[in-house]
Parts: sequence; C-alpha cells; structure tokens
Amino acid sequence: MSNIVDPLVARIAARVRTERERRRWTLAQLADASGVSQAMISRIERGESSPTAVVLGKLSAAFQLSIASLLALAEGAQDDDAARTAGVHREADAAEWRDPATGYRRRQITGPQFPAEIAEIHLPPGVRVPYPAAAFAFVRQVVWVLDGHLTFHDGDTVHELDGGDTIELGEPIPRVFANTTDTECRYAVILTRGTRP
Repeated sequence: MSNIVDPLVARIAARVRTERERRRWTLAQLADASGVSQAMISRIERGESSPTAVVLGKLSAAFQLSIASLLALAEGAQDDDAARTAGVHREADAAEWRDPATGYRRRQITGPQFPAEIAEIHLPPGVRVPYPAAAFAFVRQVVWVLDGHLTFHDGDTVHELDGGDTIELGEPIPRVFANTTDTECRYAVILTRGTRP
C-alpha cells in the first residue's frame, strides 16, 4: 500500500501549502482559521506527517473546499491545466488515501473538473470521524451506504443507515461518520459544488 499512499501524502502536503499560499496566509492564519496547530500544519506541509481525516476536514473547511476537492487536487489534477480526462479509469490506477490514525480509506472516483465529486470510503469497525460544519459549506451532498452499517450524526440528529440507504445533506452543520459495528462500512459521497471562494 505504501506505493499508493506515500506519493499521495507528498501531494497532499504540496496542495495544503499551495492553498495556503494562494490565499497569502501565514501558518498562524491557517492555524487560526482551521483550529489545527501551526506545528502540525508545518509538519504536513513538509510531508513529515500524514493528516488524519479530522485534520483534513478542518483544513479543507478553512480553505472553503470540500475534502473531495482538496484530495482530488492533491491527486495530481492541477487547477485547470491537467484535468482528468474522460474515459475509463482503472481501480488499480486510482490513488487511495488512508487516515494514519484510524485506517479510514478514501478513493476519489471523479476528477476536479467533473461536475459532481464522487468518493468511495471504507470506514473500519469502531471508527468515528467528526467534521466541522464548514467542511460542508459550498456543496450539496448525498451519502450512499454501499455495504455495512453507518451511524450518521447530522448535527444533533442520529441516523442509522444500512446498505442501500442514502441521506441528502442540508445546510452545513457539524457531522460525524461512525461505524459502531464489528465489520467495515463502505459508502459513497456524492457532491456538487456551489459557490466557491
């Protein structure tokens, strides 16, 4: 797996730095906007630390990007020039990001130029991944459980979702994806972009 994950970690590092510099933010400004420490951001940007799903959620929220957008941009598709082309894309060629803390795995299905972003997520047993409300700004999103069981916290409301169930998300609020079972949960996240910064 390291031949897939390690290069992606380096590209995530470069993308976080690019997004910060594009906004002309210092490390301190990004830390303030995201709630992630300057030291952690610095380690991520230098490729010395792989961010967790929670940290990625906070950073993408600060940039007013979806996590899918941040990862798709990091996976090698540059802003406008090298957009992923139409056609067949083999699973074996797809980059997969793995959360070093939880084993959560995310594979981007579509590229950044496609009008909808689709990602496949594998959530291991016992894992809980919270995201701030800002991670859901500027997008319309549907979560589709493919296999297993997902306990989805939509603000204060908890939904128990099984294979085949979907939930369409409304206004941005804090959300938690949790697998309270002893088997992996696999789900897809489908989103469309709204107004961006």
